[in-house]
Amino acid sequence: MKHYFNPMSRAITTRWMLLEADVPHEQVFVDITNGDTDRAEYRAVNPMGKIPALLDGDVVVTEAAAICAYIADKFPEKGLAPAPGTPARGSYYRYLFVPGTTLEPMFTIASLGIKDYPARSVGFGDMERCLATIEAMTPETGWAIGDRFTAADVVFGGFLDMAVQFAWLPTPSAKVSAYVGRVRARPAYQKSRTSENA
Repeated sequence: MKHYFNPMSRAITTRWMLLEADVPHEQVFVDITNGDTDRAEYRAVNPMGKIPALLDGDVVVTEAAAICAYIADKFPEKGLAPAPGTPARGSYYRYLFVPGTTLEPMFTIASLGIKDYPARSVGFGDMERCLATIEAMTPETGWAIGDRFTAADVVFGGFLDMAVQFAWLPTPSAKVSAYVGRVRARPAYQKSRTSENA
């Protein structure tokens, strides 16, 4: 299993997931600054030229949430996903997909200063709705879907961590701050932020 990685990318999330799962993998450093993502050999892995990417034999997985879900399902004994078909699985999917499909696009639009767009016609709506969603989905205690940490926390918690770091959420609520604090306290999270590339 090869993990294409640069610490200044969303691959920091998938690195954390791999460390949480404690699975053997080869970490392949992709140098963004010298154009590695534009090279034909990397575009053969991910035509978008984006990081992260995961190569597992002949299987290529891109997109951070998809990689986290793939790892959780490939190693069910690690307990990083609720069983398929259970009620918890529905909540789990929501936590996996809301950050990338709704929250990040909204914060990106806001950071670009774009205000004149049809909020009812786009998937991310408006800032008010996104902030209400964050507040509603952030757990008071424990983790996204209860007492058990899952890939949902890597994706959703990792997004909130980034949103706080980059001041997308300049004044996070006490509940969000506490959850981000629990995320940052995890040993695998801390290890994922070290400077080692392998």
